[in-house]
Amino acid sequence: MVLVLLFVVAQFLGLFIVSEYVTLETRTVGNITYQEEVYKPLPYDIERPQFAKETSYLPIIAILFVATLLVLLIIKFGARWLWKLWFFLSVWFCLLIAFGAFLDTYWIVLILGFVLALLKVLRINHLLHNFTELFIYGGLAAVFTPVLSVFSISVLLLIISAYDFIAVRKTKHMVNMAEFQAKMQLFAGLLIPYGKKGEKTAILGGGDIGFPLLFASVILMEYSFWPAVLIVLGSALALSFLLIASEKNKYYPAMPILSAGCFLGYGLTYLLLL
Repeated sequence: MVLVLLFVVAQFLGLFIVSEYVTLETRTVGNITYQEEVYKPLPYDIERPQFAKETSYLPIIAILFVATLLVLLIIKFGARWLWKLWFFLSVWFCLLIAFGAFLDTYWIVLILGFVLALLKVLRINHLLHNFTELFIYGGLAAVFTPVLSVFSISVLLLIISAYDFIAVRKTKHMVNMAEFQAKMQLFAGLLIPYGKKGEKTAILGGGDIGFPLLFASVILMEYSFWPAVLIVLGSALALSFLLIASEKNKYYPAMPILSAGCFLGYGLTYLLLL
C-alpha cells in the first residue's frame, strides 16, 4: 500500500503548502471586527487565474481539454522532445510555488526547483520522481484554490469523474497517454516499481492526486483543518478500495471512486464536526 501512503503524504503536504499562502487579516466594519483570509502573492509575482468562484470549473475544464488535445498531438507526431520540454517547465513551475511555502529566499527556490526538474527529466530515478511529485500538486493547489468554491470544485469532480470513465473505458485515449508517459518514464503521477526485479510498475495519475487535493484545500479554506482531514481520509479509503478490488495489469478510472471518497469525507464533516 505504498501508493496509498504516498497519496496521503502528497495530500497533507499540499494542504500545508496552500495554508502557507494564506494569512488572517483583521477587518472592522462599523462595530463588528472579524478576521478574513487573504491569499499571499505567489513567488516571483506569478499571477493566479482571475476566475469567478462559482463558475471557475468551466475555464478549468476548458484548460484540461486543450492540454489533453496537445498531449494527444504530441503522441500522434512522436514529438518526444516537446513532451520533455513541457514536462520540465511544468514541474519547475509547480516546484517554485511549492518550495516557496518553505523557503523565503526565492533565488534558492529558483535554483532548487530548476535542478530537481532537470534531474527528473534527464536522470530517470523513481525516488527522485516520486519525491518531486509529492510537492507538485500542492503548488498547483496554491494557484487554483482561491478561485474555487465548494460548489465549483464539486461540479468539477463530477465532470472529471465522468470524463475519466469515458477516457479509460470507452475512447481509451487516457490509457494511450499513460502508456506513452510511462514508456518515456516522464509520467505525471506516482510510479511504484514492484515484482522481484522491479520490472512492473503501479501508477497513479497526477489528476488522481491533484483533484482530491483541490477539494480538500477548498474545504480547508471554507471550514477548517479537521474537515479537510476527513476529505483526505475519505479519498485515501477510496483509493485503498480501488487498489484492493482491481486486477493487476489493468487500467481503471480512479476519479469516480476518489470523488466518491471526497464526498463521503464531506458528508462526515456534517455528521461529526459541523
